[in-house]
Amino acid sequence: MTSPLDADTDLVALASHIEELYEKPTSDLTEEDAATVAHVIDLLDDGVIRVASPTTPGAPWQVNEWAKKAVLLTFRTRGMETIECGPYEYHDKLLLKTGYAARGVRVVPPATARHGSYLAPGVVMMPSYVNIGAWVGENTMVDTWATVGSCAQVGADVHLSGGVGIGGVLEPLQAAPVVVEDGAFVGSRCIVVEGVRVGARAVLGANVVLTATTPIIDMRGKKKVEMRGEVPAGAIVVPGTRTKKLPAGKARLPCAYIIGERSSRTDLKTSLNDALREHAVSV
Repeated sequence: MTSPLDADTDLVALASHIEELYEKPTSDLTEEDAATVAHVIDLLDDGVIRVASPTTPGAPWQVNEWAKKAVLLTFRTRGMETIECGPYEYHDKLLLKTGYAARGVRVVPPATARHGSYLAPGVVMMPSYVNIGAWVGENTMVDTWATVGSCAQVGADVHLSGGVGIGGVLEPLQAAPVVVEDGAFVGSRCIVVEGVRVGARAVLGANVVLTATTPIIDMRGKKKVEMRGEVPAGAIVVPGTRTKKLPAGKARLPCAYIIGERSSRTDLKTSLNDALREHAVSV
């Protein structure tokens, strides 16, 4: 099925059209409407558009709600179908991504990416998963059993270690996705969800869990500084706990501590490993 809108379509007009379709009852959506939605998903798949875009350095990312609406419309305009991939069989409403060789992407079986996710040249997917609407930048490693959730934005030269969970978000529409900026290193079994932003070249040690409300405590200065929802660029972060008084008594609740920072000399992989050992950070 081809879209009535070609690749040169004005994106402002296309966004407006998706907004109109989103308000239609599902029963009123036509084959032509489905083709328009499919066209937007193709644009996401090719990286022509993205669910969220960087603005000025340090500022919040711009969420493109209409692109999210197109993803949600996909579930309303497509039926279930069986997809066979060698010995594997899937039954879903969404297609799988294809054309990896032409895209310059390495994919190790049984890694899976859904159509509508963008994988830049040089990406390596070990047995892992990338969901629709996600963006993964050049030369990024998605290691074994790591997952990149719907609409998550992962930059270039990032390493997502084994078992990392990068959360997805579709609703509410205005919610910001998880962002992992260029050059970040995310250690084994880390979980990053609820729109948390990991700054460029930051390092998360193994088992760090970051939600929108997780205290991130910067211990680098004479006085600790507490923040939430964002890891500063270049920060080295480890998991921790802190005591909180509750009605039934005291409890140790999770937090994250910033204990150091990367410098220009730690950008090379070998130097990064030295820096991690220096700070006793498990990855």
